[in-house]
Amino acid sequence: MSTAVQERGRGKRVRLDKPELLAPAGNLEKLKFAIHYGADAVYIGGQKYGLRSNADNFSKEEMREGVEFAKQYGAKVFVATNIYAHNEDIDGLEDYLRGLQEVGISAIIAADPIIMETCRRVAPELEVHVSTQQSVMNWQTVQFWKEQGIERVVLAREVSMQEIDEIKAHVDVEIEAFIHGAMCSSYSGRCVLSNHFTDRDSNRGGCSQSCRWKYDLFTKDQPEGAPLATDFPMFAEDDDAFTMGSKDLSMIDHIADMIESGVDSFKIEGRMKSIHYVATVVNAYRQAIDAYFEDPDHFVLNPVWREEIYKAANRPVNDGFFYEAPGHEDHIFEPEDKVVGFDFVGLVMEYDEATGMALIQQRNHFKSGQEIEFFGPNGTHFKQVVGRIEDESGQELTAARHPLQLIRLQTEMPVKKWDMMRKKTGK
Repeated sequence: MSTAVQERGRGKRVRLDKPELLAPAGNLEKLKFAIHYGADAVYIGGQKYGLRSNADNFSKEEMREGVEFAKQYGAKVFVATNIYAHNEDIDGLEDYLRGLQEVGISAIIAADPIIMETCRRVAPELEVHVSTQQSVMNWQTVQFWKEQGIERVVLAREVSMQEIDEIKAHVDVEIEAFIHGAMCSSYSGRCVLSNHFTDRDSNRGGCSQSCRWKYDLFTKDQPEGAPLATDFPMFAEDDDAFTMGSKDLSMIDHIADMIESGVDSFKIEGRMKSIHYVATVVNAYRQAIDAYFEDPDHFVLNPVWREEIYKAANRPVNDGFFYEAPGHEDHIFEPEDKVVGFDFVGLVMEYDEATGMALIQQRNHFKSGQEIEFFGPNGTHFKQVVGRIEDESGQELTAARHPLQLIRLQTEMPVKKWDMMRKKTGK
């Protein structure tokens, strides 16, 4: 069912139900972290038909395990089948979709009408969600998809807040919108740069992110005094290289507007992002959404949520197309302003309340004397300096060097299983 809302002063909507928080899951481990850190649903890719062919996509058995894990938390699993299919892609489609239904997937995210139609015919228990690849930007197109029996429409990233208001006013169908993650320099991912430059089809899962590359620029206009040549460089050899990548989207500062817009599902981009990124971003939006519903009339953004987002940021951020069309300042044409990043260095496996000792699974190198930070979905959030490190037998170590090594250390405050331990990048 679409969002239940009531109108109040000057058109502001009061939500009667929480929006779904939808997180990316590039592999089974990321799926579990996303759900444990607060996602109501996750979207994954299978071995075929998705637009992230370089991600650690799911086998059928991994999907089954992911669905069973999600059920424990009351969460759902969606599968991206959002390629634009060529003739050779159709073979095996029916069996693939039946397999998704059999393992308990809740919905597919599709762009190609033949994939949608085939799913409704051979796997009717699966919901069909129209992918952002369809570039839906107006209420009449949303109405069209509703009339085709589609349960949810994922809006194009180019839709404004005003356009969302108009869509919600005209059509009663579930709406999903991106609230965080990478933006595309083309219309909602409809790009052929990758095809031309690398022979990798961006609309069949092979995008090489050509817009993020660094380029030299040339002109055919001969500068005065330049030697005769076909093309002339526009910049000096030591100038910054040109790129055309856009800044990332982040709506954490406008979460109240997003909630009051009536959007049913808030989507975070990033199936190829790290576990630390997924857990951090999901946890920040989870806290913000929950805090809003505790007291909508007095909601105030906690700056800690924004700080958490920045700890996982890869690029500078903006608010996309929601309020006004981005300008040149919303693109990255030169070396980026680096946000101080953090590395995921350990995962809490056990905690002994009597001794204050935590069993930590090492994920990146750390050593005694370094400042680290613990955070988790149940309120854990503190910094401390690493003291004595022991292996499982109690032998003292100067550092945790070995991947997935189990070590013990004293924590200054209680921690819980699944809490994460991080340090500043490069420290």
